[in-house]
Amino acid sequence: MASPTTMVGVATSAHLHTTTPGRLSCACAPPTRGTRRRRLAVAVRVRVRASASEAMATEKLGVRVERNPPESRLSELGVREWPKWGCEKSKFPWTYSAKETCYLLQGKVKVYPDGAGEDFVEIAAGDLVVFPKGMSCTWDVAEAVDKHYKFE
Repeated sequence: MASPTTMVGVATSAHLHTTTPGRLSCACAPPTRGTRRRRLAVAVRVRVRASASEAMATEKLGVRVERNPPESRLSELGVREWPKWGCEKSKFPWTYSAKETCYLLQGKVKVYPDGAGEDFVEIAAGDLVVFPKGMSCTWDVAEAVDKHYKFE
């Protein structure tokens, strides 16, 4: 059997198809002795590998948000060494004179970029966020914020 690094899995609500070099395997095909157990083990490895490697980052209105990054990612960036900033529930305008990367320890904010109308980006505790240089916006802080930040 090929190692999990050479496997690609496609999950559907009913089953999982896995592909190894030169072979297609389907958990919905009639199993032969021991193949179902191997397929299930492969499915678990493929799902774990996919969830560990896929970044849960999205970009909306120029703001990049990575939800609940692993501690290894935060350590790699040195987040815990960055300065901290916080504020209470409030609403205020802000312009980023430099690119800012921040990690929210607590809080909930709706960020309204200028020119986006009523559209907003919501960020909350556990989010790693990147704001681009030059962005002007309004912060609507619903829950007090405590964050680590770094300007570049």
